[in-house]
Amino acid sequence: MITTRVEKHNIKPSHPYYTMLDEFCFKSKNLYNFANYQIRQTFTKGNGTFLSYYDMDRLLKTEGMDYDYRSMPTAQSSQHCLRLLENNWKVFFVTIKDWTKNKDKYSGKPKLPSYLDKTGRNVVVLPMRNSTLRSDGTIRFPKTFNGFTLKTKVTNIQQVRFVPRKGYIKVEVVYRVEV
Repeated sequence: MITTRVEKHNIKPSHPYYTMLDEFCFKSKNLYNFANYQIRQTFTKGNGTFLSYYDMDRLLKTEGMDYDYRSMPTAQSSQHCLRLLENNWKVFFVTIKDWTKNKDKYSGKPKLPSYLDKTGRNVVVLPMRNSTLRSDGTIRFPKTFNGFTLKTKVTNIQQVRFVPRKGYIKVEVVYRVEV
């Protein structure tokens, strides 16, 4: 049986790359909020129509709408952020449907997915196809990471997540292992 595991590393503010990673997490929050705004406007003013991931991806690549999308470290990071947002909206729709049938299960009507805090941060997900794993166990990230590398003990890496926390950034190396 194959399972997914996570190896965790903490990047503290004293780390030379902390500021860069924190900026990527901030840009991820900006993209999430901008895309959420577009979806909310379409949903509330467009008679309940929902912008799917594909529509949102196409929209945010157009001239004038692409600043937040292109400011992310890689296009795949931007796409993953949009997929997370789409998943939040899908959960909202499932919850609303359940709420109409079982109102006693809920304390109130479910609300639309909210915006992230203006000064907050969001997760940055980097698929492994953007990075290389060297023979010495070091992950080499794309050029936009300005030489940032990470030493790891695992080999079958799927993705790397940069999860902002209070006072540090948790780097999660997601890998699969046979159990």
